[in-house]
Amino acid sequence: MEDTIAGIATPSGTAAIGIIRVSGPMCQEIASRIFRPSHATGVMTSHRLYHGDIVSPDTGRPIDEVLVSIMRKPHSYTGEDVLEINCHGSPFILESVLLEVIRAGSRLAEPGEFTRRAFLNNRLDLSQAEAVADTITAKTDRALEVAVSHLKGEFARKIEEIRSSIVNVLALLEASIDFSDDDVEAASPGTAAEAIQSAIDELNRLASTYREGKIYRDGISVVIAGKPNVGKSSLLNRLLGEKKAIVTTVPGTTRDLVEGMISIRGIPVILTDTAGIREPKDPIEEEGIRRVWERVSETDLVIVLIDGSECLTDDDMKIIDGCRPRNFFFVINKSDLPHLVDEKRLVSLAPDTDVPVWISAKEGLGISALKEAIYSHALSDAQCGESGHIVSNIRHKIAIERTSDLLSRAKETILQGLSPELSAFDVRQSLENLGEIAGKTVTDEVLDRIFSTFCIGK
Repeated sequence: MEDTIAGIATPSGTAAIGIIRVSGPMCQEIASRIFRPSHATGVMTSHRLYHGDIVSPDTGRPIDEVLVSIMRKPHSYTGEDVLEINCHGSPFILESVLLEVIRAGSRLAEPGEFTRRAFLNNRLDLSQAEAVADTITAKTDRALEVAVSHLKGEFARKIEEIRSSIVNVLALLEASIDFSDDDVEAASPGTAAEAIQSAIDELNRLASTYREGKIYRDGISVVIAGKPNVGKSSLLNRLLGEKKAIVTTVPGTTRDLVEGMISIRGIPVILTDTAGIREPKDPIEEEGIRRVWERVSETDLVIVLIDGSECLTDDDMKIIDGCRPRNFFFVINKSDLPHLVDEKRLVSLAPDTDVPVWISAKEGLGISALKEAIYSHALSDAQCGESGHIVSNIRHKIAIERTSDLLSRAKETILQGLSPELSAFDVRQSLENLGEIAGKTVTDEVLDRIFSTFCIGK
């Protein structure tokens, strides 16, 4: 008999409600030991809420007033009997109730074990199970849209559609092997090669969406770099819509990195305000500037902020030179003041960058254009796709690319007129690789790695 597991399914901290989830064959027995309903019920009906108290079986002392439900297999999240206890959201109460649940016959769940059981009981395929975690951690509406479409099985259906076409190709190849000496008309090499190429094209289209999917899932990092008093902190505050960074007229006010996150058309953008870059005046400022260059070397995109109310300086030139190895573009601040910066010269210093964006961080001018520029840079080389057909997981991308490579090799074998056994072998291998996405051919080691990243209650 499989053991019964339990865990707190709601986030840590004090809240109005907290939920303890239990899954396994002892759910009904555990409920009968620790739950005292307000009205006699006998055996609990599935998918119905019951009011009552959780009590300690040893002392009969009530621990909390709760609502309890049992969801009988297979109509539950895990495909097993599931018991859920809705308590008051005190961490102490939740821990106390969980302790009684464990004493009554369960054990503490491992990270992701509820979802792992849902996968093992065929309630979810592996790509849907991974989408559970993506749904929980989604930072924007677009990221959530992609995760939910995967959770609903749209991505899995697309993979199965491609897999079915590959199975048909394998059937053609095996038929030509089995009946090679008989008077049976086999499919022409051109027909098999064309079918394989069609599958390759579909796989490559999926793989090409990975950059977009990764951006929506993980976001991009953007560093605001510039000399002192150019308006970096004011820009950060304007973009965030709150006063997070200290703004003064004193050069060098910002000594450390200040971060915040915004959503730009569904892309999570992690913004970093940095110390002004110049010849440091003291060891603290020197350390702050060192951290700027360290962060610039790691970031996805750099905004080089220029003061439009004065001419370019040596500090500006050093900053531009230092940012050249990175993806960057110019933003000219203080557009509400007289324009003294030489924009043509600025463009000539980095001709491969876009036209500078003029803004006034103080007045809020040009901020919409700046956000569009960030969005364009983020998706500049990304292939966009439908929500359900976007690859956002590196494991899926690798499996798709391996499948495509094996099919390409099989196609070449066919066109060269070599034995169909050789191409059939590669096609079989491609099916195994593609099966890893849904979990049809996945190892326990891979499952352990995937579910270890989940929280305990999920």
